[in-house]
Amino acid sequence: MREHDVIIVGGGLAGCRAALEIKKVNPNLNVALVAKTHPIRSHSVAAQGGMAASLKNVDPDDSWEAHAFDTVKGSDYLADQDAVEILTREAPDVVIELEHLGVLFSRLSDGKIAQRAFGGHSHRRTCYAADKTGHAILHELVSNLRRYGVLLYEEWYVMQLILEEGRAKGVVLFNILDTTLQVVRAKAVMFATGGYGRAFNTTSNDFASTGDGLAMSAVAGVPLEDMEFVQFHPTGLYPAGVLISEAVRGEGAYLINSEGERFMANYAPSRMELAPRDITSRAISLEIRAGRGIYPDGSAGGAFVYLDLRHLGKEKIMSRIPFCWEEAHRLLGIDAVYQPMPVRPTVHYSMGGIPTNIDGEVRSSADGLVEGFFAAGECACVSVHGANRLGSNSLLECVVYGKRTGFAIAKYVPDRKLPDIDEQFYLHTAQKQIETLLNQSGKRRIGELRQAFQDSMTQYCGVFRTQELMEEGLHQLQELKQQFQDIYLDDKGSCWNTEIVEALELRNLMVVGEIILTSALNRQESRGAHSREDYPQRDDANLLKHTLAYYSSAGIDLQYKSVAIGMFEPQERKY
Repeated sequence: MREHDVIIVGGGLAGCRAALEIKKVNPNLNVALVAKTHPIRSHSVAAQGGMAASLKNVDPDDSWEAHAFDTVKGSDYLADQDAVEILTREAPDVVIELEHLGVLFSRLSDGKIAQRAFGGHSHRRTCYAADKTGHAILHELVSNLRRYGVLLYEEWYVMQLILEEGRAKGVVLFNILDTTLQVVRAKAVMFATGGYGRAFNTTSNDFASTGDGLAMSAVAGVPLEDMEFVQFHPTGLYPAGVLISEAVRGEGAYLINSEGERFMANYAPSRMELAPRDITSRAISLEIRAGRGIYPDGSAGGAFVYLDLRHLGKEKIMSRIPFCWEEAHRLLGIDAVYQPMPVRPTVHYSMGGIPTNIDGEVRSSADGLVEGFFAAGECACVSVHGANRLGSNSLLECVVYGKRTGFAIAKYVPDRKLPDIDEQFYLHTAQKQIETLLNQSGKRRIGELRQAFQDSMTQYCGVFRTQELMEEGLHQLQELKQQFQDIYLDDKGSCWNTEIVEALELRNLMVVGEIILTSALNRQESRGAHSREDYPQRDDANLLKHTLAYYSSAGIDLQYKSVAIGMFEPQERKY
């Protein structure tokens, strides 16, 4: 059995920043990081637009308080304001710290870090590295991990969280290269496993975003918080679904319907294209529903609207947002200097996740904690995003709370002993699970069942929701879960058997999907990204609270936790 002082699952920004902080605080600790891809291929590398911080390089009137208010208002007042204060107060310092690590931010003419406008922010505070910000940050963090001697398990898949007697004790690892299994015990376990975008059929997320950490936590008995809040990014490139960054609208691009109208004037006249993502996504969906969408030949009635950059000019497009131009050109053959881009909402981000306190410690309930278990980043819910995340706050959360969680772990571990684990029990359980998959003689391919599940989630739990829709979605999901027993694997080999991983991922996605639908069905209001046509108003009197969903094979039990209100009393949300 392998052992480490700390095992971190996830190779993106939150996991890497936590590992780095642990080694900075206590260089003698044995820290290992597990990633099912190479860490540089973690989904953090796809983050384009930037990272918010009140540096005041462009707008001297900005402040952390203004950033905090924008974040709380953007969250539709569901964010915990103690967590938001930490996020926004520490933002300027962590940006400077990243710069000192070697991150190449874009610059103003005077040499200071450049800052751009972003949706829902009242000031130009988003720091960026062209439109490849996540890429720039993650490369430097991974380079520093090697410098500090963090052990990397590259291309290992975590099959199970070992949680016994209220304590996280380790994980079960599956080596994707040769299908061997390992049990790893640790004094502290941290999850930084990212989101679940692949639960839906159109998403900006990469193929690895399958909610593994969320599902493993839920199966182990940990509640998941606020899973009904799924962010749809307004501008997914149609039909591919890949992201066209909010940075494009931050640089001045227009959203245009089939009549050539900048329709955001009808939905958020003070912010136009820079309204928060939930408002902009609903506006696009309503335009399409009203017949003002566009077909590929330019006629009315189609499934997308245009994102128009042409007035920005070639020089600005190629210097400020070159990757977005490249994506449209590579995938659709469109030259955005001369042609508008077809876009529509695409699933992008999970506001909910594994509930934590402000030190990254995982909650077992509204009041209790799981000993030795920590989480940060998109898989966690601290909750700084509430019902809707503002653009450029996710990279910030990963770095601020990745660092903070790493510090907490470094202080927690030295006084702890390695836990006792029945290694053979966990190895036998995992081996039996793999053998069952390999020996199943069903009739369905994994891809076929996964597509049916993703289509069902998109149809029944999309931008707009009703009780009737979601009840049908839950019914279909139960049927699809039964059909999992009818899949078969073509590949029976032990070398790089990705079908095994895909089957395990699909099982995790189904757990996550059931929790999303159940939580959404029981929140009878519209708030942030959760928009119900049968309950169109926000209901602070009854539902200004966080959902805690406990998973079991018998069903999902829902409990609730109060929201931490601080400086800002809830009010009507207008833009």
